[in-house]
Amino acid sequence: MTDPTLELTAELIRHPSVTPEDGGCQELIALRLAPLGFKATPLDRGEVRNLWLRRGTQSPLVVLAGHTDVVPPGPESGWLSLPFLPTIRDGFLYGRGAADMKASLAAFVTAIESVLTTHPDLPGSIALLLTSDEEGPALEGTARVVEWLEETGQIPDYCLVGEPTSVDQLGDTIKNGRRGSLSGVLTVRGIQGHVAYPHLARNPIHLTAPALADLTNTVWDQASEDFPATTFQISNLQSGTGAGNVIPGELTAWFNFRFSTASSANSLQERTRQILQRHGLDFDLQWSLSAQPFLTPHGTLVTALQEAVQHVTGVHPTLSTSGGTSDGRFLVTLGSQVVELGPCNGTIHQRNERIASTDPARLSAIYQRLLLNLLTP
Repeated sequence: MTDPTLELTAELIRHPSVTPEDGGCQELIALRLAPLGFKATPLDRGEVRNLWLRRGTQSPLVVLAGHTDVVPPGPESGWLSLPFLPTIRDGFLYGRGAADMKASLAAFVTAIESVLTTHPDLPGSIALLLTSDEEGPALEGTARVVEWLEETGQIPDYCLVGEPTSVDQLGDTIKNGRRGSLSGVLTVRGIQGHVAYPHLARNPIHLTAPALADLTNTVWDQASEDFPATTFQISNLQSGTGAGNVIPGELTAWFNFRFSTASSANSLQERTRQILQRHGLDFDLQWSLSAQPFLTPHGTLVTALQEAVQHVTGVHPTLSTSGGTSDGRFLVTLGSQVVELGPCNGTIHQRNERIASTDPARLSAIYQRLLLNLLTP
């Protein structure tokens, strides 16, 4: 390998960092940036490793945010090469975390090195926010660092999250927002009994089925220019004793809303309750809100990143709010402009995760251009 970004990506892959482990990745990055004046502030929480690296004290403050943890690789027999042994084959770099998101981390570092080599007196401040708790519960990672940033008055002006957002080619998609995520656990009570004597029982499966169909067919809101319409999905359904001659006494359903700014968590909860009550169910509902929707509209950051992508790749990126949640949901609470851009996501969380071997260098060039767009007068 002769490309420094590709080499650093491979080195990071060699550090196994299955969530919440960091595997030494943050230390590697801190040592690399220390000669450039970056001050390291560890913000660990239990098993979770968090690191804040900052150079400069003036505004604007540009934050590059990412995670060093990866999902488990699964059985090695399913991989063409060992998951933590970076391997180049047929123009692709293989390894767990190649796309999600060690190439972005490497590109952060080399972009900063390049920019500060050519612009040693670059105004403003640059910071990296790294966590090993993005692929896990995400309770002790970026969320906690954001609390510390607020306490210390270090409010970013612009945040770039290096999540793998590209679809068909590098840079084709920028995430400038994300949908909210609201999960529910519904428990419906019936009366257990013998299947031969249904008049003595109340079958919760029969009682709940029309209500679930109603929830599934409800139009919660309309799509907008920025967001798709809110979706409702049942993820698990459990009932019965395992015996074929017993009417169950209880049913539990797990479901999730992915919702836009057109709806609120409270409105979705209330409408769900009204539907269940209309069907006359004896039920309990437990809710868990893991993310609020957010949107960074056209402005300084979006425009600067679009220009950087087009300058490097010739591609005009599409703005999107689709997909799952990201740590951007925590950063946006600071009032910062937040966008996401990273490698192609077609193989993330899969066996034989890979990226094109030329993409780390091009991603670094995009990040370089973005930093210059935001920090040079």
